[in-house]
Amino acid sequence: MRSATREALASTRAVLSDLGSSADLAAGAEILASGRAIAGAPQLLGLLSDPTADPAGKKVLIDRVFAGQSNATRAVLTAVAGSRWSSQQDLLAGIEDAGIRAVAATAGPGSPIESELFAFETAVRSDAGLELALGTKLGSPAQKGALVERLLGPKASQQTVTIVSALVQQPRGRRIGELVRDASRIVAEQDGKLVATVVTATALTTAQSARVARGLAERYGKDISINQVVDPTVVGGVRVQIGGDVIDGTVSTRLSELRLQLAG
Repeated sequence: MRSATREALASTRAVLSDLGSSADLAAGAEILASGRAIAGAPQLLGLLSDPTADPAGKKVLIDRVFAGQSNATRAVLTAVAGSRWSSQQDLLAGIEDAGIRAVAATAGPGSPIESELFAFETAVRSDAGLELALGTKLGSPAQKGALVERLLGPKASQQTVTIVSALVQQPRGRRIGELVRDASRIVAEQDGKLVATVVTATALTTAQSARVARGLAERYGKDISINQVVDPTVVGGVRVQIGGDVIDGTVSTRLSELRLQLAG
């Protein structure tokens, strides 16, 4: 992440934090929808992302274009437009980040959003037809959002449904798994945690999962949310991924390394 975008994200998150409870679930959904609207209007996106444009003029434009939105939504969009982003795509990512954080904050600490996002990602990964339906460029965004509503509506929190519906309607070039993982990371950060994907040959017990979480929390200095993946091909051991860090202690990896050594 480039420094301009890093500073812009910090500024936007500060404004969102100052809004407190006024940035409710409806505002979070509005922010995400506003990002889609801006992405679909190249001239508007160009004006809002122009670092040389007058911030006051940008605010007037936002107030006019998004007059029907809440004060909280317009405040976040004004903060985004008033910051300097490294690219237009980074600006859109910043709006998405703010929308997801606003939605997640309404659920409070210890919410099921992360586990629900992970369950959705797992379901999509195991169903090629579903992944195609949600990822194809041929289907309309509205149809994809409606599909998510049908799939998750009876099973997941409204926060999760809101986030996933928004993501599939504006993937910004990402595959379903990637965009859901991005959302999981943001939700965990909002809750002061990191997400660890733990891959084992058989399911961990509750006690084992707790030990892994404690060990990782000591290493990273933050609470850890565990997403567990069972993959018999790893044979044994554990592979852990947190962001770009991978700790691979699986038997399959050690066997592969041994074969390479023998071949050499």
